[in-house]
Amino acid sequence: MTTASVQKPTTAPSIGRDADAPAIVARWFGELPILVIGGVLMAVCLTLLAINGVNPGIGGIIANAQIFFMFVVVLACWDAARSLYRDRPDSPVAHLKARYSTDSFKRTVAAGLPMLGVAVVLLPYFSKMKSAIPLFNDYTWDSAFIQWDRAIFFGHDAWEVLQPIIGYPVVTAFLALLYQLWFLLLYPGVMFFAFAKIDSQIRRQFFLTYVLSWTLIGGAMATALASVGPCFVGPMLGNSTFDAQMAYLNAANEQIPIMVLPVQEMLLEWYGQAENGLGSGITAMPSMHCAIAFLYWIAVRRVSSKWGAFFGVFFFVTWVSSVHLAYHYAVDGLVSLLAVAAIWTLSHRIIAAWDKWTEKNPDQAILRTNTVPAE
Repeated sequence: MTTASVQKPTTAPSIGRDADAPAIVARWFGELPILVIGGVLMAVCLTLLAINGVNPGIGGIIANAQIFFMFVVVLACWDAARSLYRDRPDSPVAHLKARYSTDSFKRTVAAGLPMLGVAVVLLPYFSKMKSAIPLFNDYTWDSAFIQWDRAIFFGHDAWEVLQPIIGYPVVTAFLALLYQLWFLLLYPGVMFFAFAKIDSQIRRQFFLTYVLSWTLIGGAMATALASVGPCFVGPMLGNSTFDAQMAYLNAANEQIPIMVLPVQEMLLEWYGQAENGLGSGITAMPSMHCAIAFLYWIAVRRVSSKWGAFFGVFFFVTWVSSVHLAYHYAVDGLVSLLAVAAIWTLSHRIIAAWDKWTEKNPDQAILRTNTVPAE
């Protein structure tokens, strides 16, 4: 993979400053391939679920929207507090009203709503498909992935190789905390890419890769390569290979809380009850934790080299944690990495082809956009 350089925003007018409604429409037009591809894939998912008697409903979308709204409130409070501390206005209420009622702010919000909408709708249906894997395929791949790991690590399971290095309760607890914090990528992280002032090519490539990753990696590949992962092979498949690893995690939990253990128990309980709500479902290969963390690395490093380095480390820690905490085999992360890299390249070509088409059609040329919302 080639070394990435930080890309600067294009020089086109910025939404929220000297651009108006046509610029917003132009941005939406530039994002049309994401909406169309996302819509088609969503229709396929809904059809497959309906054929198998699963009614997705809208409960998951409502729950996901509520989580997004919670983060909107949190981020708004943080921004307001920062603004008041920095400017020290005589009238805080008037100051905040002026800050959040400008046409610039309204245009910025309007410009990012379609991509935010994609994120709100997508994740619940991924959870439905994840929960429905047993309807399409049996969990038969775990033995193969155990052997793949042992082939890579010279006859050892991956967690055994890591254990002498990080197998300490306090380290395990810290990694479990970081592993849980990954969900921030799905909410404030997505909001950053929807509303921040970044290059349009990066934004669109991120969201198209995001959509395709959830559906192709987290849906199609997870179903074709159906597996449950180390923490579930015992209770679900009667395989005792990772009993020693689970014994260590439970022993560590006696000394300091290991946050992932209650989650694993909850997922297993949901599986037994055939729950298919937001966040439910069991699958190991490929790892969506690793896939999304890797996506953030390859996207963010094109925005900021400093934050790119941070997310590079975060991806590596997520991969290691996924193995150490018994969620995944090491090859789960490897396959995710390769798949996201391929999808990122494909997304670039799709966006480039769309922009090239708009350039060749004079009637649509005015709608081609590299505009970005103002901060």
